[in-house]
Amino acid sequence: MTASSPSHAVAAELAPPSRRFRLGDNGALVLVVLLLIALMEALSRVVPPYILPSPLVVAAALWRALTVQPWQLLVSLLRLVAALSVSLLLGTALGLAMSLLPRLRPYLRAVLVIDTGVPALSWILVAVFWFRNPEYRIFFVLCMILVPFYAMQVHDGIRALPRDWMEMIGTFRPRRAQLLRFLILPHIVAYVLMTTKSIIGYATRMLVFAEMISATMGVGAEMGVAQASFHMEDVLAWTVLLILFNVLAQGAIGLIERHALSWRSEADVAS
Repeated sequence: MTASSPSHAVAAELAPPSRRFRLGDNGALVLVVLLLIALMEALSRVVPPYILPSPLVVAAALWRALTVQPWQLLVSLLRLVAALSVSLLLGTALGLAMSLLPRLRPYLRAVLVIDTGVPALSWILVAVFWFRNPEYRIFFVLCMILVPFYAMQVHDGIRALPRDWMEMIGTFRPRRAQLLRFLILPHIVAYVLMTTKSIIGYATRMLVFAEMISATMGVGAEMGVAQASFHMEDVLAWTVLLILFNVLAQGAIGLIERHALSWRSEADVAS
């Protein structure tokens, strides 16, 4: 029996794998949710309700939150959208300034490094002393936390511009405004969307934390009331709502990303 040639071995290794049953992202999400519900039901039978209530009790609390107090969730979402929008604009402007103004770059970078080193709790306490209005407190805290993410990502994105692109567009002798419009801004769209997708869950957690400490309305404030009154089902109900919002937000950003970056081909390294 003759040994197989190297070309046959390479062809066999590069051949597409046999078709197997594979769940998509949505199917995997549904499966994980069902497994968590089953685990929660099993554990709720052996622990007290104030530690882990049954899924049916949590579902009743979820329905009550949606029908009796829907404005609490709406207030939190409006706060989050406002802070994210302003942070995106300010962070993008700072990132552009760091890239286009070399003399200011060290100073802006130092400010961002100091900002990222301040704990979130410190910003919340500072906001409580500085602002009387809870809306100003929460907006200030979220902006101080989120702006550095956008600024650093935009700056890194501009630094990642291929040199040959810069040389090619330089042959047309563009003005700085044209360079910004036709090369830099389209290039950093991907970095802005990636940053938003990465930090929206973190921003939601910081929002709830800030609301619990410094506000009387919103999901965080309601979770604080539920914790003080030992209503674990309400804590879990608000948590489920926040998870649903995060899933929907990730999907919406993904749709925007596919539309805005439809010109860019994607590499499938797993195929």
